[in-house]
Amino acid sequence: MQEYAPEYIQQERDVIELPRPLEIVFKAELLPERIIKQITGVSFHENPHFCYDHLAYLTITHKNFEGERQHGHMIVAASIAEEVLDIFREIYEYGFPIAAIRLIDYYDASDDHSMKANNSAAFNFRYIAGTNRLSRHALGMAIDINPIQNPFVRDDVVLPAAGREYLDRSYVRPGMIVPGDVVYTAFISRGWIWGGNWRVPIDYHHFERW
Repeated sequence: MQEYAPEYIQQERDVIELPRPLEIVFKAELLPERIIKQITGVSFHENPHFCYDHLAYLTITHKNFEGERQHGHMIVAASIAEEVLDIFREIYEYGFPIAAIRLIDYYDASDDHSMKANNSAAFNFRYIAGTNRLSRHALGMAIDINPIQNPFVRDDVVLPAAGREYLDRSYVRPGMIVPGDVVYTAFISRGWIWGGNWRVPIDYHHFERW
């Protein structure tokens, strides 16, 4: 039986647009002025090593833990921008979930706050804890992914604390990075180093480029 509807109701139905899926975007650009303002004095500090032009602002499409398509943003060294986009494109196409990809400036450039929020981030001008050596993050040459599912471990210290649930790496759950998986392969095949292969500390969420 054909559904009956008054003409004005049918006309209204005709103009209703169904929700459109979020556009898939993998884009690199110079730091926009609004981003320069946002990061100055937070994740970016004047230094003798590089200036804003050495960095690139990325828009990255990823899937969250609910399988929803999301847009994230990340700052990396301009020299590796296209490579990073290729990596995250592979991760997206496989369907690997990433909780969030936001500039660390949203967390006052605090690694602890960013990790607690399970945020995946890259550039942050800082020194390696307890040293006077620049972190690879300071040069935009390191990326952290899903810190809760892939925590930092040194002796009895686990960061973030919620990552303690994921210390058993043989019990693989969504968002975890393990040798041979899509995230591991996408980075390692391009010459990146994985902190999960280190002996002390072990940094499961960390990849860096030299």
